[in-house]
Amino acid sequence: MRKWLKWLGGSLVVLVILLAALGLWKREEVTRLLAVNGLFDADRIVQNFSHMDQLFLTRTMDGGTPSVLPQGAAMTPPPGFDTWAVDRQVTGMVVLHNGAVVFEDYRLGTARDDRRISWSEAKSALSLLLGTLVADGTIADLDAPVTQYAPALEASAYRGATIRQVLRMESGVAFNEDYLDFWSDINRMGRVLALGGSMDGFAAGQTARRGPPGSDWQYVSIDTHVIGMVIRGATGRTIPALMQERLFTPLGLDSDPYYVTDGDGVAFVLGGLNMTTRDYARLGQLVAQGGVWQGRQLVPAAWIEESTAPGPYPAEFGTGYGYQWWLPPDARPGEVWARGIYGQNLWIDRTHDVVIAVNGADRQFEDAPVMPQNVAMFRAIVDSLSSQPTE
Repeated sequence: MRKWLKWLGGSLVVLVILLAALGLWKREEVTRLLAVNGLFDADRIVQNFSHMDQLFLTRTMDGGTPSVLPQGAAMTPPPGFDTWAVDRQVTGMVVLHNGAVVFEDYRLGTARDDRRISWSEAKSALSLLLGTLVADGTIADLDAPVTQYAPALEASAYRGATIRQVLRMESGVAFNEDYLDFWSDINRMGRVLALGGSMDGFAAGQTARRGPPGSDWQYVSIDTHVIGMVIRGATGRTIPALMQERLFTPLGLDSDPYYVTDGDGVAFVLGGLNMTTRDYARLGQLVAQGGVWQGRQLVPAAWIEESTAPGPYPAEFGTGYGYQWWLPPDARPGEVWARGIYGQNLWIDRTHDVVIAVNGADRQFEDAPVMPQNVAMFRAIVDSLSSQPTE
């Protein structure tokens, strides 16, 4: 018995040493995994969302020389605004009217120069980049199969899906987006990112289909990564390099934006863009102006029109979905919307030239009343501004 206990004690010491060595060897990966597990905790979420570069691998881009955002007449927020902002845990908000700042507010201890995580707003930004590549002929046909530019997907469920179908979330790929399910595809993807794995490999490993490509709509976040693979395959360049060259440097951002990346340095294009709230507003103003910025056509006007038109199938809760852009329920002319989890919103009303950029840490974002409340508030802001007398 004494010998057995001695052996057991020695074995435990060896095990502890091995675990400690493993922890040192994989310290960064373990740290990122712990960050993922606590990313949305109530006491960390605000800080985390403003400092993703402290938690994950990243790639910074040159934001150029900051362009002027003129100051307009101050907006009086509509009734109920303060209650809404508190309930939705708004951390930053910028409103532009006719290209001028009419409202700017930062909350919950955050600051103007915080670069905040976009989550799925990044999908809409990638769509703008794609439009420039379609216009110059780099990607000539949206009805070409994605495997033409991303052959690594030949053995995956993406075989046979076209670029247009994947853009519209009509890939037919089965993908579980339940954030509350530990084993869901979206959470498995998060762990791949945290552990320094390959997002390309994760996409290529998707083999389950819910139906033929183009047969219906279902929100599949990894579809956007596939669009990124198509862009990289067509150009031979990274997404950060292209975004910097074609969008961010010409826009003239307040701060250098960055992407979260996987272990191979590939940008997390479906949700890893980080910018200031003012810079999200600039991106929205570019869309509001039909792709023109300071007299230069950065994104073709025809692409803005095409990409923000709803696809053939209705999306969730009465919304429409274009090329990585949302259309709100009962969309008014000119309304288009980029949305990200936990309260990231970029609302654009082209008819009234209003852009509303909101960042938040809303842990109740999936509750049924939240989306209609957001839509109502954004429309109330637009209505208030559009009813003001012009000078």
